[in-house]
Amino acid sequence: MTEQQEQVPANEMPAAGPAAGGRPRRKGRFTPRRKACSFCVDGVKAIDYKDVGRLRRFLSDRGRIEPRRKLGTCAKHQRALAIALKRARHLALLPYTAEQVRETGAPVGRP
Repeated sequence: MTEQQEQVPANEMPAAGPAAGGRPRRKGRFTPRRKACSFCVDGVKAIDYKDVGRLRRFLSDRGRIEPRRKLGTCAKHQRALAIALKRARHLALLPYTAEQVRETGAPVGRP
């Protein structure tokens, strides 16, 4: 061993960085802010399946229920939202699939 390795204890080794040959750290990266649940902010107690205008915002362009990480809803309201969307679909207030999928039988962009 060299003299330098003997002088530095193993638990005090320098951190990996650009100078040590490690991955460079990115400075100035923003930390994403947590989205607030729109139902909690509005003070909604129960999500109504007949409120089609509000429910349509939580569907993707292909007719799928958007995930919590994208919408920012809390777990309690996401479960109630999924039930309300399924009830509205069952009563034909909302579509199960997007318009282009129903017409062509295949998603757009696929052969």
